[in-house]
Amino acid sequence: MTTGTTGVTEAVAVGGVADPGDPGQERLRRWRLVLGGDAADGTGCELSGQDAAMDGTLAALYGRGDKGRAAKDRSAGLGASAPSVARWLGDIRTYFPSSVVQVMQRDAIDRLGLSALLLEPEMLEAVEADVHLVGTLLSLNKAMPETTKETARAVVRKVVQDLEKRLASRTRATLTGALDRSARINRPRHHDIDWNRTIAANLKHYLPEYRTIVPERLIGYGRASQSVKKEVILCIDQSGSMAASVVYASVFGAVLASMRSINTRLVVFDTAVVDLTDQLDDPVDVLFGTQLGGGTDINRALAYCQSQITRPAETVVVLISDLYEGGIRNEMLKRVAAMKASGVQFVTLLALSDEGTPAYDREHASALAALGAPAFACTPDLFPEVMAAAIEKRPLPIPDTA
Repeated sequence: MTTGTTGVTEAVAVGGVADPGDPGQERLRRWRLVLGGDAADGTGCELSGQDAAMDGTLAALYGRGDKGRAAKDRSAGLGASAPSVARWLGDIRTYFPSSVVQVMQRDAIDRLGLSALLLEPEMLEAVEADVHLVGTLLSLNKAMPETTKETARAVVRKVVQDLEKRLASRTRATLTGALDRSARINRPRHHDIDWNRTIAANLKHYLPEYRTIVPERLIGYGRASQSVKKEVILCIDQSGSMAASVVYASVFGAVLASMRSINTRLVVFDTAVVDLTDQLDDPVDVLFGTQLGGGTDINRALAYCQSQITRPAETVVVLISDLYEGGIRNEMLKRVAAMKASGVQFVTLLALSDEGTPAYDREHASALAALGAPAFACTPDLFPEVMAAAIEKRPLPIPDTA
C-alpha cells in the first residue's frame, strides 16, 4: 500500500459522520471516499454536504497518481498557490483529527513538492506542527528568509516543548534511579538494601532446617551525590534520513544536561563535526545549529568523541546513525573497539524515533554487534530504559523487532 493510499484510508476511517442506522450505506460511503468517485469504483454512492467537501480535500492531495499521472475524474490538486494551500490546510483541520492532519501534511510535502511554500510565514502559521514538520523546516533552514525564521522557531519550539512535557519527567526519574543503583555499597541502611543481589551473593549461607538465608554480606544502593557521576556523549548523524532522530536526541540531550549528576555532550556530524554542547540549555538552538543533509563520516565523529573522554569507565557514548559510512570503515570499528576496551559503554541506535527500523548498513551493524555494540532502532519511550541499562552496565533492553 502506498503512502498516499495509507493517508486516504486513515483519513476516511476517522472522518465524516457515520450513519449507525445503515451500516451497509456507511461502508459504501467510506469506500467512495477512498476510491475517489471514478466510474470504476463501483459504489454508486453520491456525496453531498460535508462528505463532498471532505472528498474535495482528499482529491486535492490524493487525486493524482504516482509520478504526477493525473486521475481521470479526481485531480483537483493544490497548485502552487500559497492562499489555496492555506485554505486546504484549514479544511483538513476541520474534517480530520490532528494525527490524520499530520499524515496528510507529510504526504502533501512529499507528493506535491510544497516544501518551498513552508518558507512563507502565513503557511507555517497554518500547519499542524509535529516532529516531521520540524525536520522539514530544519532542512530548509539555510534557504529560509529572515521574515520566516521567527515563525519557524515558534513552530519548532512548540513541538520541542510538547516533547519535553511527554519525555522529561520519566527520563529524569529513570536515570536518577539508575545513578543511585550504580553507586552500590556493602553496608547499606535497611531501606537501601538490594535484596536480589544480596540473596544471590549469600546463597551458600542457606539454612535448610530454617528454610532461610542468613546473609553474611549486604549489598545496597548508594545515594548519588550532587557531583557528576557519569559522562554521556550523544553523537548524532545529521544526514537527511535522520531528521526525526535529531529532533528527539536534541530534546533528550537538553533533559540529560539538566541533571547535575550527568555531564552531557552533544555532537552532530555529516562529513564535518560540530559540538553543540554549549547550546544544550535550549534544544531549539541546538536544532537550528544542525544542518540536515550531506554526507556521513562516522569515523571522524567518533575520533572527536574519543578525544573528549577523560573517565572511560564512567562514560556512555551513544551513536545515533543509519551507519552508512562515507569515511574509513576499519578505523571507525577500531575506535569503537578501543573505546569499549577502555571501559566505555557504547550504544548504537539506528534511529531514535517512532518510525521503526530504517534502512541501514547491515554489514556495519553486524561488525559493531561482533564488538559488543549491537545496533537497533529505539523509540523515544524506550530511550530512558536504554540509558539506564548503559549507566548500570547491564544488558540493553533491545526490542524483539531490532
